[in-house]
Amino acid sequence: MNYVMSFIVGGIICVIGQIIIDTFKKNNAYLLVLFVVVGTFLGYFGLYDKIIEIGYSGATVPLLGFGHTLAEGAVEEAASKGFIGALSGGVVKTAPGVAAALLFGYITAVIFNPKGDK
Repeated sequence: MNYVMSFIVGGIICVIGQIIIDTFKKNNAYLLVLFVVVGTFLGYFGLYDKIIEIGYSGATVPLLGFGHTLAEGAVEEAASKGFIGALSGGVVKTAPGVAAALLFGYITAVIFNPKGDK
C-alpha cells in the first residue's frame, strides 16, 4: 500500500505542477522555486509532515520535500548553534541527497553518452 500512496501523492504533486505550467505559461524555473518555497511553508505550519505520513517517498522526493528538508535542517541547527546553524543547517541536511543526484547523474551521462547532430 505504501507504493500506491507514494504514486498517488507524487502524481498529485506532478499534476499540480503541470497545471501551473499550462495555466501561467511561465518558465519551469518559476515552478521549481515555487515548489521549494511552498514546501518550506507547509513544513513551517506542520502540514508537510502529515503529507509525508500519507505519501511516503511520493512526498519526500519532489521539490516540495526538498524545501521542507531545507527548512527543517535550518530550524534544527539554529536551535543548537544559533545564527550560523540557521545558515548551514539546510545545506548539511540536504547534502547527501544533492551529492547522490550529482554522482548518479554523472555516471548516467558517462554510460549513456548522447550522440548529437553531426
